[in-house]
Amino acid sequence: MSDSVEKPSAIIFGGLNTCSRALAALLVPPQGDSLVSHLRIVDKFSVSPPTTYLGSEFPKVLARPEVEYRQANLTIPSAVASAFDPPAGQAPYTYVFDLSGEVNHDRGEVIAIKMTFNVSRNIALEAAKRNVKAYVRLQHPVYETSDKGPIDEKEDAKPVKTLNIWWHETLRMLASIENLNLVILRIGFVYGPYVESGLCKTSYSLRTRFSYAEKSFSDALVITVASIYGYMKKPMKTIWGPGKDPVNTVHIDDVASALWACAEWMGPLGRKEANAIAGEKISFHNDKGKVKEVAGTCSPDAQPVAPIFNVVDDSETTLAKGGAMITQFFGTTFEFYSSLETAMAKLKLEDLEEEINEHHVGTWTEMLQLSNPPVTHTPLNAYMDKYALSRHRLGYSNDKIKRILGYQLKRPKFCQETLQEVVDKWKAEGSWPIVPNA
Repeated sequence: MSDSVEKPSAIIFGGLNTCSRALAALLVPPQGDSLVSHLRIVDKFSVSPPTTYLGSEFPKVLARPEVEYRQANLTIPSAVASAFDPPAGQAPYTYVFDLSGEVNHDRGEVIAIKMTFNVSRNIALEAAKRNVKAYVRLQHPVYETSDKGPIDEKEDAKPVKTLNIWWHETLRMLASIENLNLVILRIGFVYGPYVESGLCKTSYSLRTRFSYAEKSFSDALVITVASIYGYMKKPMKTIWGPGKDPVNTVHIDDVASALWACAEWMGPLGRKEANAIAGEKISFHNDKGKVKEVAGTCSPDAQPVAPIFNVVDDSETTLAKGGAMITQFFGTTFEFYSSLETAMAKLKLEDLEEEINEHHVGTWTEMLQLSNPPVTHTPLNAYMDKYALSRHRLGYSNDKIKRILGYQLKRPKFCQETLQEVVDKWKAEGSWPIVPNA
């Protein structure tokens, strides 16, 4: 039997604008041997012409003969079912990676249910029907934890905002499908090459005079806003003192590798044994009246069980630690405001959104125009929304995935070397301004 026949096949649903590109590049690298015999990627975006940012490496993955991209409306069950039909002459798909879900917090609850809960349910029900060996669900950093230390998978992490609540409700729905070989991977704030956006944004409120900006550990906004202050030669300040809030990070390489490790672990086990080894109860955190109106939700009194793993790096990143490291990279400093300034800022936070964006977006535009050569097209921007300006805390323990899966982090530290790699790759593709201190 040839190596290609022995390899599993896989489908990635959704996530083209978040983590799917990195997972695809792991499974089928632009050059070298692939981990799968065939990879199908299914999402709502077009890749030719592209209707979302792809980065300079992903088109090389799409060019590989093992890879097929399919544009589809995943809210339609028949479109999802069709995506599970393998190419002629090939065996049914082995692994399914569910990276679907709405990531914009300015969308309402109806969109959150339709694009997160319903889409994932469509995929999961078909995967269960097809008896796939592993169904791996990626859970973005949609929870709030305390600043008292990292939580493990047994502790009840709570979602707060509407979008986050329906991401959590999606896990409860998935866990209630008994014959689904489900594994849940919960991740920290993602950084790394070509990661231009993130689901859950942790905010730094920055001030020059009395205008504020936000930066996110989704990498792009982090680096963009920090570079702006380096360019202006001004300190970056935050109202969220004293800076102990955990904002645990994870490199995109480890997101991809951990997804694959979860699939490989589940494959030979099956759901019942996997639950016995790594199953955790998933508590209810929603409105009882609302869930009754949505098909497929499980009872508020139920606590469905599924294998859950956290993956974050070993940096134990906090607001203060991350802010200091990143600003130093761009030749400036990270500071905190006095209690009086902080109180005034919090009162005016919502009112200042327009002023914030005018100030920082304007400076970023100036940097792009003054770049040598000028940057005319970039996926990066310095825009902050209201959700981004609020306070967030996320601290995970990564002990379980190391202990049970034997997982070893590819990028254990969030450091200036990784930031340099990110900036260098953006510069190489013409997305990053070449100006002093940037």
